[in-house]
Amino acid sequence: MRSYPMFADLRGKQCVVVGGGRVAERKVASLLASGARVRVISPSCTERLRELGAHGEIELTARSFEPADINDALLVLAATDDAATNLLVSRSAGPHQWVNVADRPDLCSFTVPAVVERGALRIAVGTEGRCPGFARKMREWLQGIIGPEYGEHLNFVAAWRTRARTLMLSPDSRRELMDRLLDDALLELTRRGDLAARDREAERFAAGLLGRKEG
Repeated sequence: MRSYPMFADLRGKQCVVVGGGRVAERKVASLLASGARVRVISPSCTERLRELGAHGEIELTARSFEPADINDALLVLAATDDAATNLLVSRSAGPHQWVNVADRPDLCSFTVPAVVERGALRIAVGTEGRCPGFARKMREWLQGIIGPEYGEHLNFVAAWRTRARTLMLSPDSRRELMDRLLDDALLELTRRGDLAARDREAERFAAGLLGRKEG
């Protein structure tokens, strides 16, 4: 059976990280960036996690995990170096909670992919939990070929997509416009930093479609 890939909206959702080391710190950072409410349970933690707790950015509980710690959580991540604790976290999760145990896909209801980020563009690589190291290798490869221009070009195309809805174009013409904006030639102009030429080309093509409609 294959897992179902998705991007989750965690804004305002309660998430719990069990563990206080570097792995837990990375997971906390990702959750905070997603707008989640984060509780960390660990008898000891990194300096960064202590700072986040002191500033009220996370709820930090400095003790060992107890099953009641996740009663109100939507998503639970176990990131300790103690196998018994990680097992307890997994077994404590209810049927409507999502749980991940680092390096134990058999104890997970979801796995965390390796991610390449270029602005709003996010590319996730997963291996069904079979080999996280392979996913990291693929992420490094993608980072070498997917440069920052892809994030910039996404913004350009997204802005035109919004604008296209206001133009008096047929659905077919709007699709034709979007296909043109996604053409590699325009992406190459973005890569070279020639944004003025790219924008002129987009305007020219849109004007042509509008003129064709009028004709």
